[in-house]
Amino acid sequence: MENKQERINKRYFDFSLLFIVLFLLAFGLVMVYSTSSYSASLDFDGDSLYYLKRQLISVAVGIVVMAFTAVFPYGVYKKLAGPAYLFGLVSILLILTPLGYTANGARRWLRFGSLSIQPAEICKLCIIIFVASLLSKMGPKVRAGWKGFWFPMIPTGIICALIYFLTDNLSSALIIGLIPIIMIIVSEKKNMWAKIALTSFFAVCVFAVLLVVSGHLPASLSFRLERIQAWLNPEAYADGKGMQVLQSLYGIGSGGIWGKGLGKSMQKLGFLPEAQNDMIFSIICEELGVVGGLSVIMTFVLLLWRIRDVTVHTKDYFANLLVSGVFIHIALQVMLNIAVVTNVLPNTGISLPLISYGGSSVIFLLAEIGIVMNIGMHAKFAEDAQDETQRTD
Repeated sequence: MENKQERINKRYFDFSLLFIVLFLLAFGLVMVYSTSSYSASLDFDGDSLYYLKRQLISVAVGIVVMAFTAVFPYGVYKKLAGPAYLFGLVSILLILTPLGYTANGARRWLRFGSLSIQPAEICKLCIIIFVASLLSKMGPKVRAGWKGFWFPMIPTGIICALIYFLTDNLSSALIIGLIPIIMIIVSEKKNMWAKIALTSFFAVCVFAVLLVVSGHLPASLSFRLERIQAWLNPEAYADGKGMQVLQSLYGIGSGGIWGKGLGKSMQKLGFLPEAQNDMIFSIICEELGVVGGLSVIMTFVLLLWRIRDVTVHTKDYFANLLVSGVFIHIALQVMLNIAVVTNVLPNTGISLPLISYGGSSVIFLLAEIGIVMNIGMHAKFAEDAQDETQRTD
């Protein structure tokens, strides 16, 4: 029976999901080099490969981590949900120690020798595991009531508050807060608390924009309010907060349908700051055109479709919530990043998953995808075993 189980698990390994992930990683490495080679050669004594080499190391580590989480028994995560939450909590608090590292004016990283890790990325995975475990232990009636909302959200709120106040990273705090709210709605559609919270969040965002536009909330009070003004009228803030998104739009517009050609972007030559990070989609559109940009979007749609397919087949409620959390995380980041680059939303500093430069993001996203692959294999095996039992009976 053991040999049969191994054969079935191998047969049901989702190679299509693996191929999509590897394609995005390879494409990301190409684009990281293309967007960063010029700035890296200026900033690091002619080493145009600086960012590529660092990203390559992160991708290699991430693939090893993905391989581990793909075979590690996912049921153990349910028992480790409490420690996972504490691990995320402690990782943020370590920012206050000498391990905390400041870059670009923000103290958001932990430095271990030459290795830097962003606690916010750790917390995204930890919160997914913690909330999935908590919700899976509740009955339907409990999940539909106030306990089904507040029991996961109070601990999540603590994490979000620490990320915001200790690292000044509002975008990551919002994503970490939104993931469990949507997970609660997915787990129990009757939970009105989660729906009210999600609706209230969007209402507050719209209300804040209206206050800024009307002048009742001066943009000078906060740089984030200035970002709203720059989002509404980037030309008026071309020398400040609107410069990055304005250059991003120039890049997208100049790329046209087919693009200027790989490596031929003009915006990456000092016009678009940190192009290899959250604005990398703009360079993709400039060099590969609208066709290239739409191809990237379709690749992410395929990735999300393959992840969703796992939720359809798994009967384990905890596993289903885990995969749903990963789906929500990736979908939120993709939508927010592209919306910011195209000026649909104000600048938030969210990276494009698996493509943007950033070691912590790549490593922990690959860890999440490994968990999805693991659950997918077990779900398919359980489904096949059940069908075989029915045929035998």
